[in-house]
Amino acid sequence: MEFEDIKRFIKLMEGTDITELFFEKDGSKIRLKRGIVHFPHETHPPGVPPSQPAEERYSFDGEDSRTITVTSPIVGTFYRSPSPDSEPFIEVGDYVKKGQVLCIVEAMKLMNEVECETDGTVIKVLLENGQAVEYGEPLFLLEPDTVAR
Repeated sequence: MEFEDIKRFIKLMEGTDITELFFEKDGSKIRLKRGIVHFPHETHPPGVPPSQPAEERYSFDGEDSRTITVTSPIVGTFYRSPSPDSEPFIEVGDYVKKGQVLCIVEAMKLMNEVECETDGTVIKVLLENGQAVEYGEPLFLLEPDTVAR
């Protein structure tokens, strides 16, 4: 891969909502990332409503329940691990911290990390790996932490 190819990819990303680009050709690979992907963010695929604020993406299941539902901020494909041969980011029963990656939602060949917005324990994974996911669809159930660890 030539330096001019890399410059072309960088130029492609400029002025767009693209935050990560991966390209592979003839054994050469390049991955470009711009900034840190935090959800929710204001970029979204055409025809898809923008992400809800975090407090709306995390809904409480019932008035007395402390369970939080983590929903997908975009339409795409749900992945539990960073690659097919890797362990999942999280498992049921795991304690998660704010900012920890829970999963990836691939949209238009971009791998978007979905990060946890609160400390807590994973109660349930609601989707299978590789499953299509809609905007706002529940991904995980969490029990928020009431005591700092």
